[in-house]
Amino acid sequence: MSFTIVEESTPRLNRSELAVPGSNVKFIEKAPQSAADVIFFDLEDSVSPDHKEQARKNVIQALNDLDFGRKTISIRINGLDTPYMYRDVVDVVEQAGHKLDMIMIPKVGTAADIYALDMLVTQIETAKGIKKRIGFELLVETALGMQNIHQIAAASRRNESMLLGTADYAASTKARTTRIGGANPDYLMLTDPREDGSRDAHWGDMWHYALARMVVAARANGLRPIDGPFGDFKDEAGYLAAAKRAASLGCDGKMVIHPTQIDFANQLFSPSEKEAAQARRILEAMAQAERDGAGAVSLDGKMIDIASIRQAQVVVKKAEQIAALGA
Repeated sequence: MSFTIVEESTPRLNRSELAVPGSNVKFIEKAPQSAADVIFFDLEDSVSPDHKEQARKNVIQALNDLDFGRKTISIRINGLDTPYMYRDVVDVVEQAGHKLDMIMIPKVGTAADIYALDMLVTQIETAKGIKKRIGFELLVETALGMQNIHQIAAASRRNESMLLGTADYAASTKARTTRIGGANPDYLMLTDPREDGSRDAHWGDMWHYALARMVVAARANGLRPIDGPFGDFKDEAGYLAAAKRAASLGCDGKMVIHPTQIDFANQLFSPSEKEAAQARRILEAMAQAERDGAGAVSLDGKMIDIASIRQAQVVVKKAEQIAALGA
């Protein structure tokens, strides 16, 4: 184990993260009844330039007037290269910062981007007497952001999570795809020819490198890695497959662009009853070994290593968070 200890970010359930356009009052009003763990009100891509100012006002009113219970609330601001970003931050944080948990920063390119936002938010919090520190969500969706991902992840104590924005990432890297987060039939391997000349085609996951790299950068800095959106909300099987791959790589959750995807994400990124029960048994075995003064921990005739114990602690903690929500 390294002498450098990774400090974990603010613990939050982040299984499902629902995008709600700031310009759509009807969707905003429905957001508190959503089963999503995190709701982010979008002031960026889903809002046209003519509606930016009104969307900002809608979100401020929602934060101040609606009861979101235990949900985590975030806003996606406009990019640092736009004339909208500074008003997003200043207006929302000044007028409703005490109701805001996180700010999602789109198209993060360098650590300096985070530094600039950190400075601005810190000044507003101090001026307005906001005691709760607002966290940052880092949306990696450019080649520049992927190049600098490790420096970005370590850029601020406000950083809480990293998300992969596959659509803009594909555009930035000039990848040949128009499907948001989906598979690509051209990204495949062919088996060697059989005697009759026939060959099998096996599709690959064109997002694997980007997602795996993001997971490493996030975990190395104590952040939550969150998989990006899956555009075809009618393709339930496709969404489930993408979410399972993300969970297998270590993601805590996945973005959802349609309410029908929420239950899938919550289920897939939750420990099952069997997994939670086994994790509790591992921790009880550890506690019993400590009471007995034993130098090793065993369960069901098998030795339990420290990595298994840490994994069990994570599973139990998440199960307790879910139980607290009644989810």
